Amino acid sequence: MDNHLGYSKHDPKGHNSGNSRNGKGKKTVVIDSEPVELEPPRDRNGSFEPQLVPKRQKYFEGFNDKILAMYARGMSVRDIQACLLDMYKVDVSEGLISQATEGIMEEVKAWQNRPLDSVYPIVFLDCIVVKSREDGKVSNRSVYQALGINMEGQKELLGIWIAQSEGAKFWLGVIT
Repeated sequence: MDNHLGYSKHDPKGHNSGNSRNGKGKKTVVIDSEPVELEPPRDRNGSFEPQLVPKRQKYFEGFNDKILAMYARGMSVRDIQACLLDMYKVDVSEGLISQATEGIMEEVKAWQNRPLDSVYPIVFLDCIVVKSREDGKVSNRSVYQALGINMEGQKELLGIWIAQSEGAKFWLGVIT
């Protein structure tokens, strides 16, 4: 709202400016079939357009993507709840967050169990060391990846594995 009006709350520049804050409205938005109450700010002229959920929009597109991005960065369910409350003033249930993360886990399991071609003429094996947060501690992890090129010349990620350290013995276990 500060950006829209051109001045912050209680700033003297706002006196007699022709437009000012006018409280908050109430709006129910559906996120994955669960209704969530929002309180978007209003201005006297009615010219303010909320950026996250525009006027008259009933569904919050991309909300699960934001939850998954936070989850992928190692945030706990409570951290995600606190972040969403701070950013959007929305109190989201643990169930909604778990539902979003479980949905992606089903896709991951389906990908892991998909059938592979019997022959890959070219296979690239690589490992990259990344920092990972687990139980509040940051440590190095080795992420192994196998990329194959199938008979049609298409690249296909064959697998991803995570281990404590990098070494040739790991690949021996994958290939055999």
